[in-house]
Amino acid sequence: MASGGEQAPADAEPLELVLFQVAECYVYLIPPRKTAASYRADEWNVNKWAWEGALKVVSKGEDCIIKLEDKNTGELYARAFLREGEPHPVEPVIDSSRYFVLRVEENIDGRQRHAFIGLGFRERPEAYDFQAALHDHMKYPCVRYLKHEEHAVGAAVRQADGFPAGGSSTPRSHPKKPPHCARWPGGRPLRLCGYDAGPVATVHVPA
Repeated sequence: MASGGEQAPADAEPLELVLFQVAECYVYLIPPRKTAASYRADEWNVNKWAWEGALKVVSKGEDCIIKLEDKNTGELYARAFLREGEPHPVEPVIDSSRYFVLRVEENIDGRQRHAFIGLGFRERPEAYDFQAALHDHMKYPCVRYLKHEEHAVGAAVRQADGFPAGGSSTPRSHPKKPPHCARWPGGRPLRLCGYDAGPVATVHVPA
């Protein structure tokens, strides 16, 4: 129930939760792939990019959206979608850990169009964290569960103490546990979304 006794609409827009963001990334215009061979960054002029801006990985419901935005105005430059059951929109190049090919989408006159662009990061840790955010969204449902719980309006702290939202002083049963969470060898769970369940570590993303 929403505050004031009003019921929240069933078709309410899902929250957008930022899983990863970086203030500086680079976009390259790359030639079409002519064979089935993997992409190589050394075939691009990586010192001459077509666009520079910010990148966000956003979880919205079941979708994961990669947004390229102007770092000053926030204007959207391009976006890609990671959806279950569809081809992955990100392909690493084979000769560098900092560069990728991104399949971006745009709706033009009611028709869905796509294009492939090069994407680069200045630092390797940024590239690793980018991949880890995508991997977590698809691999571990508990990541999304905990993040949505964390963003529940005005209720996060009281729910942790067993009290319902809305100011009532009557305790309630704790919410059900989230879906199966990732665990490190030995059974210790990952530390997710501020829930202190062990040290933070980078999730390995297979090539």
